[in-house]
Amino acid sequence: MKSIGKATRIAVAGLAVISVLAGPATGSEDEQDIIVSHGISTFGDLGYEADFENLDYVNVDAPKGGEIAMWAYGGFDSMNPYTRKGLAGSLSSIFFESLLEGTLDRVSDAYGLLAKSLTYPVDRSWVEFEMRPEARFSNGTPVTAEDVYYSYELFLNGGLLSFRAELEKAVASAEILGPHRIRFNFNTDQTTRDYPALVGGLPVFSKKWFEETGAQLDESRLEPAIGSGPYVLDSMDVNRQIIYRRNPDYWGYHLPGNQGRHNFDTIRIEYFADTNSAFEAFKAGEYTFRAEYNSKIWATGYDFPAIENGWAKRDTPPDGDVGSGQSFLFNLRREKFQDPRVREAMGLMFNFEWTNKTLFYDLYKRINSFWENTYLAATGLPSEAELALLNPLRDMLPESVFTEHPVMAPISGSRRLDRKNLREASRLMDEAGWIVGDDGMRRNGAGDTLDVEFLSASDSFARVINPYVENLKQLGVNARFSLVDVAQYTQRERDRDWDIITGSFGFGFEPGVGLRQYLSSEHVNGVFNESGLTNEAVDQLIEHVIAARSADEIKIAVRALDRVLRSLKFWVPHWYRDFHTVVYYDIFRRPEVVPPYGLGVLDFWWFDQDRAAELEEAGAF
Repeated sequence: MKSIGKATRIAVAGLAVISVLAGPATGSEDEQDIIVSHGISTFGDLGYEADFENLDYVNVDAPKGGEIAMWAYGGFDSMNPYTRKGLAGSLSSIFFESLLEGTLDRVSDAYGLLAKSLTYPVDRSWVEFEMRPEARFSNGTPVTAEDVYYSYELFLNGGLLSFRAELEKAVASAEILGPHRIRFNFNTDQTTRDYPALVGGLPVFSKKWFEETGAQLDESRLEPAIGSGPYVLDSMDVNRQIIYRRNPDYWGYHLPGNQGRHNFDTIRIEYFADTNSAFEAFKAGEYTFRAEYNSKIWATGYDFPAIENGWAKRDTPPDGDVGSGQSFLFNLRREKFQDPRVREAMGLMFNFEWTNKTLFYDLYKRINSFWENTYLAATGLPSEAELALLNPLRDMLPESVFTEHPVMAPISGSRRLDRKNLREASRLMDEAGWIVGDDGMRRNGAGDTLDVEFLSASDSFARVINPYVENLKQLGVNARFSLVDVAQYTQRERDRDWDIITGSFGFGFEPGVGLRQYLSSEHVNGVFNESGLTNEAVDQLIEHVIAARSADEIKIAVRALDRVLRSLKFWVPHWYRDFHTVVYYDIFRRPEVVPPYGLGVLDFWWFDQDRAAELEEAGAF
């Protein structure tokens, strides 16, 4: 399970899980068809046959070699990405592989990586993985079923709480059937649709390394655990630099799914304390690839010599993935945010249209849905199929869910402060009992002012948040913006010591049990449920999504869930683009057409040695 772009689609940051299941029947056992396959798909057939030679979107003749250098913000004090302790280094999960791996052109599919094949019944009550006997850790020791079992137990006993809870629900037992064969038996008191993907997506660690070093999964440490992936740690300078080196002895270069991939000899990460320093360093050629998220810099900043001389270029490949769901999140654990009218009023004061034109050069579109940029977004009035799911929850939901179109982000005028929205926000605040006093500040019945802090570790967000803060002050909200360093931000986020932060949701096209971690009441104190959302209707709709048995069923359930989530107004949605904005020195190459669900820079791009020599001679870097 590598964090290289989005190549491993069965896992999301922090181990939240997306489902990938099902395949053709081939036999019977206990009156069930038993499936033996090279991969697994959620609904329908696999896109690649068992004898496929390579992924469709790669260049199988891509040369190996060269270096790609990128940047990271702040610093790091750990190389363990599977704990909340410390700040993990960028790409620090790059060492680890899993039994299954997804692709960037099929949302439903996952194929054997460490696993050569998998066997499971139609009801998915269990799965057996037959592992590749040639698989090796980077120190040359074999990857065995015992390592898979040990890794499973590590996550079960010492992993992040929300993920441990899902493992406990899913797995009734696990057993080693041979040196390279392992079986997971699942609890069948609820849908098992996601469970093969859940266990198939676990990172696989070396049992021997953990036992010899005495390392724990839930600890901050600078020594990374050894993995079986194509990259190993070359060097690191804490808070300054990390270099990963392609392992020439990597066991898996021969696999069809790896042809044309993992092409760079080294991946270098340079750390910078602020975004301005990082940009200036790119201009000077100190690193060579940059994903640009600052629209002002994208629109006005790329006029330096490297661009003018043709040494570096901007690129805008299309992005067909789900919108990130980036938003301002309310901390619902705070009493002041319990009333949805307060949240709605505050949402009205964020002027996206002015922000997009004035600050973003009209590069963005507004997010309205938790599944923006997809067919899963709720539209219009609920369909009969949606109502079949929503009607039993009617007493838990606003009537508007049934009678109106789904909630859309408010539209504002061209001036920063939209007076019409201000009047509506004032009405909502008055109704919620926050009344403007003689000093212009809103107070509740106890006389307390409505104090709201926006917390961020990104200086580039100041230009977005500060105008929003000023608009809120016009409403009578005692709003302020606090810019803190990464370490402070991380600690306060973990302690839930914040009012409003910027968050995101990455649910995917076929969401599954990972939804519980982000949205369910049982995970209200988990890592991923940042807002602290607790809503029984949401909980029940999540179970409908997880239980869906067809593409139509999951579409209906997700649209119903999206409709309800939007009605709760616990976010102020931001913006998205349906294209990537990247800039890089003209030493990298990619296929003309990139896959729809990921840019794959560290996955299948490659280095042009001849062009690099030309640029170096010209003084580009």
